[in-house]
Amino acid sequence: MSALREVAVVGAGAAGLHAAEALRRAGYDGRLTLVGAESEPPYDRPPLSKQLLDGRWEPGRLALRERAALADLRLDLRLGVAAERLDRTARTVHLADGRQVRCDALVVATGVRPRRLPGAEGPLPGAHVLRTLADALALREELRPGARLLVVGGGLLGAEAAATAVGLGAEVTWLVAAAAPLAAVLGADTAALVTGLHREHGVRILRGTAAAVLRRGGRATGVRLTDGRELAADTVLMAIGSRPATEWLAGSGVPLDADGGVAGDAHCAAGPGVWAAGDTASWPDPRTGRRRRLEQRTNAADQAQTAARNLLAGEDGTRQAYAPVPYLWTDQFGLRVQAFGDPGGADHFEPVDGSLAARRFAAACLRGGRVTGAVGIASARALRTLRAQVADHAPWPAG
Repeated sequence: MSALREVAVVGAGAAGLHAAEALRRAGYDGRLTLVGAESEPPYDRPPLSKQLLDGRWEPGRLALRERAALADLRLDLRLGVAAERLDRTARTVHLADGRQVRCDALVVATGVRPRRLPGAEGPLPGAHVLRTLADALALREELRPGARLLVVGGGLLGAEAAATAVGLGAEVTWLVAAAAPLAAVLGADTAALVTGLHREHGVRILRGTAAAVLRRGGRATGVRLTDGRELAADTVLMAIGSRPATEWLAGSGVPLDADGGVAGDAHCAAGPGVWAAGDTASWPDPRTGRRRRLEQRTNAADQAQTAARNLLAGEDGTRQAYAPVPYLWTDQFGLRVQAFGDPGGADHFEPVDGSLAARRFAAACLRGGRVTGAVGIASARALRTLRAQVADHAPWPAG
């Protein structure tokens, strides 16, 4: 630890902040630089599609830490400036404002960027993505009663935004490519329940694949589908996935995976002096042997803390392997759905408490007779009892 005098964390979201805090908690007392492309201090992203989008919260409530807590970290805080290049030989991060940050060790936590449809690659009135505070506020301005919102993308972000918008009185069409939207993350049974709630609340769910954003008079007016159909809208939200924000690492020698994420090892290391955490980082899953990257809030915190501890352990120290039990939640129509592991990969759904019909349940999600996931609504205690079985991929029935 004594050899480290300068550490840089690039990315000032949840992963970056947790990495910085973990370094200080573990006793690192050298220079600690936190670089963020957005001008706001670290804030929480999950409320963007819910409490902030519907106006219950204002931006100040999203802050992850009070200013005093940030000051206690003794950060060299560089906000509103992106990293442009990493020179590993010189151990220097080059910033967009022309300045440089010298570092003995680096944590990459730059997250992801939303994908956009052809025709809306740049700023276009009426066409939105939802990743940043500015994105959410811009979309919120357009969600008036009666406004026609077209949500493109069948994942959790699109589902949450659709649920929020219809609650504000917008006329919402949700365009999904899969026959069973959300099944890949929640499992088929829970996904059917959630999509049923959308229909009950007036969301129009259509199946199709968007090819491009339609525009007229300098504004988005809908989308064209791959089959030639056109869907009109006042506002289009593109929730079609994301790509890791790793362009600034080009030519640095930091290994990237097939998806463009930083390819870390089992200890979150991506080469000498370089570590990675959060949405942009992948690692070999010890349970499956496959490389995995998670865009989940809890993963951002847990992986960042592991990366920080291993960074301080040094080359000869004892490092901790990163082996999380993935956890996600989503709030829609007054219900909180929680999931551990991989419910979407299951071939059998086994309720252990409550029922789908009652919209209160906990269930084990099985694949090949083993517990690979768990999912529940309003049954937190029963769901927590399944977590250890998910972690162990335990055989079912237990015991």
